[in-house]
Amino acid sequence: MRKARRYLLPFYLLLGACMPVGQGDTPTRAASSVESEASLPPMKSFSVPRPQPPVASNSDMARDFLDLAFTLESGRQLPVFTRFEGPITVRVTGEAPVSLTPDLKRLLHRLRTEAGIQIDLTGGANANITVQAVTRSEIRDTLPSAACFVVPNVSSLAEYRSARRTKKVSWSQLRTRERLAIFLPNDSSPQEVRDCLHEELAQAIGPLNDLYRLPDSVFNDDNVHTVLTGHDMTILRAYYDPGLRNGMTRNEVADRLPAILARINPRGVNVAPQRLSKTPRIWIDAVQTALGPGANPAQRRSAATEALKVASALGWTDHRRAFSHYAMGRLLQATDPQAAQDHFVLAQRFFGKSPDTALHRAYVASQLAAYAISAGRAKDALALLTPHLDTAARHENAALLATLMMLRAEALELDGRVTEGRKVRLDSLGWARYGFGSEWAVRAKLREIGSLNPARRRRGAL
Repeated sequence: MRKARRYLLPFYLLLGACMPVGQGDTPTRAASSVESEASLPPMKSFSVPRPQPPVASNSDMARDFLDLAFTLESGRQLPVFTRFEGPITVRVTGEAPVSLTPDLKRLLHRLRTEAGIQIDLTGGANANITVQAVTRSEIRDTLPSAACFVVPNVSSLAEYRSARRTKKVSWSQLRTRERLAIFLPNDSSPQEVRDCLHEELAQAIGPLNDLYRLPDSVFNDDNVHTVLTGHDMTILRAYYDPGLRNGMTRNEVADRLPAILARINPRGVNVAPQRLSKTPRIWIDAVQTALGPGANPAQRRSAATEALKVASALGWTDHRRAFSHYAMGRLLQATDPQAAQDHFVLAQRFFGKSPDTALHRAYVASQLAAYAISAGRAKDALALLTPHLDTAARHENAALLATLMMLRAEALELDGRVTEGRKVRLDSLGWARYGFGSEWAVRAKLREIGSLNPARRRRGAL
């Protein structure tokens, strides 16, 4: 069995959980201009992908490729390289949400054009990959920590349940990939379904591991990136290069990677390697305890403190140090808003200016802008938000884009630009319907962000 997509809490769902407003200020109405069910506009979706080429050196990418391809998330080593040989077919079964097939077709098109993989949608029962849409409760009943997952040598959830403790579904026993199943929730938001689709399909056909040291990749359990990046497509293009084949050992693949990467990613030849250190298990466990399911507040705080101590002791100055500060800031919001804000500022500083952490900075900017709005600093909030709207759109993160736009709407109204603010808020709703799903979830996000605006609270508009 492969990895379960973990419930590390997404940045955009955490924004207003504990912003610095009083407990009695819990809002009870939707924001202005959206008072009735009929007023919510249709769902928006992304059209033309805008991936950016990887910024990593080929030396780093070769190392990452080997660690992704020959290690499971548990740390267990895989003896040989495995992939599909020949054209790959994909089918959809179950009660699929309406957004699934269009998003799947877009993803398959990207895999063909960007990664050079011959992969197509089919209606045939003998498809190589079956994407089965089931309920979240069915997934949790099977794997409690999973939002979605992928398994070899089965084509249905029932078949997996029958074989789950056998070698048949063991990735370490696999020598070639011929038949796999991906299980996605059909009762989540369109974005959550699509995010699962990108991650699980990429791992169905390619690397099985996740690495926290990768800043620009879905092959990372921090859940920052939600669609396959330029880095990921380069890894997958190398994965299906004719120079590799099933059954090769790690050393055999390592011998061929430099020439493969030089051919498919020539710009990476002259980029200086960063050679980031491996991420120790103690830090991974601490982050997953801090932001994952199952822990109480005291355990989360202790785990976040441990993650930050490890990051500091190891001398990290990269995105993992930033993520450690983010986790601590997230958990301090309820009890110490000022300390939380300080950690978000440090997170933004350690995320730096590199293109591969642009999306990270957009997430943190939303947190800092929320503090600015709550403090009545409209212009500061606008300055924080404006540079990141295109980043969210380029990375096809509708939930983040909607959040940034809703925050911008509040900042504009706070700045006296009421008509402009209402227009931005209305424009955000189509993206919110894709990102958050149901109308009640969209309205809850509107109320949450509206509660930050001190002008609204003063006039009792909530």
